[in-house]
Amino acid sequence: MPIIDLQMRMRQLGEIRIGHVVATGKTRRDGKPGTRPAKLNHFRFTSPSREILTSVAELYGGEVTPWTPANGGPSEFEVYSTTNRLPVLIPPRDAVSQWYELYAGSKCQRRCDGVTEHKRDRPCLCDPDNRECKITTRVNVMLRDVPALGQWLLITKGYYAATELPPAAELLAKAGGYVAGWLGMEEKLVQRDEGPARFMVPTLDVEITPTALMAGNITGGAPAVASGPERVAITGGRPDYAALAAVATTPAAVRELYEQAVAAGHMDKALANTLTAKAAALGAPVKSKEQAPEESGAPDPVPDEDGAVDAEVVEDDDVEGLWFQIIAAAGVHGMTTDEVETEFAQANGGQLPATATAGALRTFLSTLKGDPA
Repeated sequence: MPIIDLQMRMRQLGEIRIGHVVATGKTRRDGKPGTRPAKLNHFRFTSPSREILTSVAELYGGEVTPWTPANGGPSEFEVYSTTNRLPVLIPPRDAVSQWYELYAGSKCQRRCDGVTEHKRDRPCLCDPDNRECKITTRVNVMLRDVPALGQWLLITKGYYAATELPPAAELLAKAGGYVAGWLGMEEKLVQRDEGPARFMVPTLDVEITPTALMAGNITGGAPAVASGPERVAITGGRPDYAALAAVATTPAAVRELYEQAVAAGHMDKALANTLTAKAAALGAPVKSKEQAPEESGAPDPVPDEDGAVDAEVVEDDDVEGLWFQIIAAAGVHGMTTDEVETEFAQANGGQLPATATAGALRTFLSTLKGDPA
């Protein structure tokens, strides 16, 4: 019988860090050089694999250099990147975990949930008002563009990360699959008795709307994984318009979704507001007030960049925009994404949409819409 808990653990490729250790210029009592932790403005990566970090450096800047952990661990490699925002995939479970922990060197002496100390299965030893253990928050993500299968770990001991990241992870778990998002870092300023304190806090952002996230319709991995036109699953006869809009990159793609929803009778006030807001975020001017479908019979279409309401022709090389239109049109016919890809392949000699030309996608779209050849 397979060991389920071992199968569900992914390989850890390395760590993503928001700080490092610097010399103080002083000598400790044991004669060793003094050091202190210091914050960074960009992510630092460490890993035992030089090859993986070479890919990281190519994507996010920096150089691969040898690194030896201060706690005496095995030698690894590190990269000081030039970015403070990373495209990631957020796992559906164990994206964020928290413990109160106490270390002696590199060895964890206590690991407590606030009630029970789990290292020795005993009551927590700390005074709740003056804990010896430190809050330790771990964030696990996959780097979308790094060609290696596994997760990266970020560890932070800050209060703000401990209070802000777990609720986000709990909400993300409702998606039921990997979610495309961004791991970032931002500086916080806190006024304390001894003076102002500045420190970096990790953040998690996602590329889907809260409505789509709560609906749990993002399955089989995040849309941004696809190497060709984005693959957003259709889970039933009605497309997940909010999820499709969330990954749209042009006002034309959003406008096409808007028009398809109206034609299919799927439009309502909430969806109209979602699509209009997305179009505005992508730079399209919109009317100051949208009429609800029940007030006007059908919502006004989203204007394009010039204020026109007519459907804009997708540029010949805009395969992404064409794929959005295909998915929306297929939803009207109750087709799933797999059915769309199968039908496309049958009509194009086995070629899949991900590698198809814009012309082939456009022809297939016309067929779906029933347009004359």
